[in-house]
Amino acid sequence: MKALELKVPPLLLIIVVAALMYGCAVLFPEVRFGWVPHWIRILLLAVGILLPLLGWVEFRKANTTVDPRIPDKSSTLVTRGIYRWTRNPMYLGFLVILFAWGLSLHNMAALLGLPLYMFYMNLFQIKPEERQLESHFGDSYRDYKKRVGRWW
Repeated sequence: MKALELKVPPLLLIIVVAALMYGCAVLFPEVRFGWVPHWIRILLLAVGILLPLLGWVEFRKANTTVDPRIPDKSSTLVTRGIYRWTRNPMYLGFLVILFAWGLSLHNMAALLGLPLYMFYMNLFQIKPEERQLESHFGDSYRDYKKRVGRWW
């Protein structure tokens, strides 16, 4: 079994980024923004939860691993369902959850956590996964990458 170079599990990263966002909100109270309707934050949270669930369901249907640390255990290249629109619905969902959190903090500095999360995920999680999947599935994965964006 070949593991990724991944050092921080994605769920732990979400907690770390959310804590950093909170810290930014506390450290920079002068960049607060106005009230965001509660229903928008709830809607974003729901979408953020739904996206990973849809991804998980497709992986279960395909009887393949959901564990991002061992992509070489993938038995099937999943390209249906939510994977027709995004190659990373789980990570996209986590980004939407962080966005909802940032809106709840009412602070522009807190929103800096979003590009930080995307940068880290692209560099240390998604690119290594893509290398593994390309090695495992070859041209099928390369064709899929051409059709479907990394985030959306």
